[in-house]
Amino acid sequence: MSNITRRTLFKALAAGAVVSPLPLLSEARPPASECGPITPRWGKGIEGQRKADLGDGTYLNPIVAGDHPDPTILKDGDDYYMTFSSFYSYPGLVIWHSTDLVNWAPIGAALRKQLGTIWAVDLCKHGDRYYIYLPANPDDKRWSIYAIWADDIRGPWSEPVDLKIFDCIDPGHVVGEDGKRYLFVNGIRRIRLTDDGLATDGALEPAYSPWRYPDDWIVENFAPEGPKLLRHNDWFYLITAVGGTAGPPTGHMVIAARSRSVHGPWEHCPHNPLVRTLSASEPWWSRGHASLVEGPAGDWWMVYHAYENGFRTLGRQTLLEPIEWTSDGWFRAKGGDLSKPIRKPAKGKTSSAGFALSDDFSTDRFGIQWAFHDPSSDEMKRVVRTGNALKLAAVGTSPADSSPLAFIVPDRAYQVEVTLELDSDAEGGLLLFYNHKAFVGVGFARDTIKTFQYAEEQVWGRVPIANRRVRVRLTNDQHIVTYEYSHDDGRSWRLHPTRMEVSGLHHNVFGGFLSLKVGVYSAGSGGVVLRDLRYRVIERS
Repeated sequence: MSNITRRTLFKALAAGAVVSPLPLLSEARPPASECGPITPRWGKGIEGQRKADLGDGTYLNPIVAGDHPDPTILKDGDDYYMTFSSFYSYPGLVIWHSTDLVNWAPIGAALRKQLGTIWAVDLCKHGDRYYIYLPANPDDKRWSIYAIWADDIRGPWSEPVDLKIFDCIDPGHVVGEDGKRYLFVNGIRRIRLTDDGLATDGALEPAYSPWRYPDDWIVENFAPEGPKLLRHNDWFYLITAVGGTAGPPTGHMVIAARSRSVHGPWEHCPHNPLVRTLSASEPWWSRGHASLVEGPAGDWWMVYHAYENGFRTLGRQTLLEPIEWTSDGWFRAKGGDLSKPIRKPAKGKTSSAGFALSDDFSTDRFGIQWAFHDPSSDEMKRVVRTGNALKLAAVGTSPADSSPLAFIVPDRAYQVEVTLELDSDAEGGLLLFYNHKAFVGVGFARDTIKTFQYAEEQVWGRVPIANRRVRVRLTNDQHIVTYEYSHDDGRSWRLHPTRMEVSGLHHNVFGGFLSLKVGVYSAGSGGVVLRDLRYRVIERS
């Protein structure tokens, strides 16, 4: 292949040249010594997706792989629930369930009303009712904090209630020693809530001046954020993130303070920071935004997020680390080297983990797998389900001005294929999508194959076709992306002539705190029918 020029290959493909299916890079690659470190040995979950539980009483982080940042966790009897920032994805705020803190599976989305981007939220229970406090930025105009509630964690969830706490993010709910309810927010500031938790009862006021790290530490910025509160042994503990969320790998960190009263005064933990990446050689970067939770056996754990070394494209993933309470009434993290397995929480009943990403489109998987990126309020009207197919009505002229349908990927190397059938003058394609300014992929119009790179079509790369039904395959092997397509339902494949390298499609380049998702778009007029999407992991030794 290396001896074929681009022009020659384009001519061959335009003439209908057929190539053999591409070998996976795990079948034809240099020795491990030339490829850097050997991939850690995770467990194998559904479809071969990486799984934290190793099946021998230990686990290897992450506990929830792929883009699941700003985890907020709730212990509810023997059950644990967690949700994450969902940003521009709708349906959003997918709630996950576990009984052992290691194996997690989604149960459904709590938010369906479009509120713009959704950042770090707080999931809590007060009395018999569940609440999620969420910062949102409708129409990119002004941040406010909203509340949704449910009498059953599985829903239905209420419509959002605007608490009119403006220009704040990262709420953390706590009940004070006075029995009153409070939200702490970035800053770190505090505001009292009414007893029902659905309105404010007082003014926003300063609550705590966080511990400062030395000026010569390599961080992004101070940025005190993500306050999470816990009452334990007559102390209130305030766990906070400082140092910036992304930027340098050593920036983000976890600090703590405590007080006898929710009103303070707060004393800094003498062991701060409790969690911090110290070197870019570590497996997890930018570790922070932590919550504490009691395990099934009464021991204690810390849940937080981090970027995977070399794979910022996957977004911030959820990690679990054991802690211990010390004789002075503080706590410390004791996970050690996170590249190695850790003993699972004791006495937890193993629950299901993950879910299949392959989809035959026979059931509704919106809010579990699928979500629109930055949709309009009536985006779901674009979707029509017919048998084992999903028709996606066309919007916009290309991926740059449409709302793709996308899902989060958990693995470093994977392959996705799907059948697209074009209706009317629609075009559709398969993408790796970060946002409207950062995506790659291939599109199929009535008579043309289009190549999208650097978030725009490379017009010089158009290839003529004459087929309204195509099966397209995308292989992302550790940032190296290859495309193939078939007009006989996968019996033979044509190689698309452009491979791409996508390691730079992440927050530190494009902002937004997002991840590189697999997406499908439908543009023009008419629609695109999707059939038989298959996901599989590329195995490595």
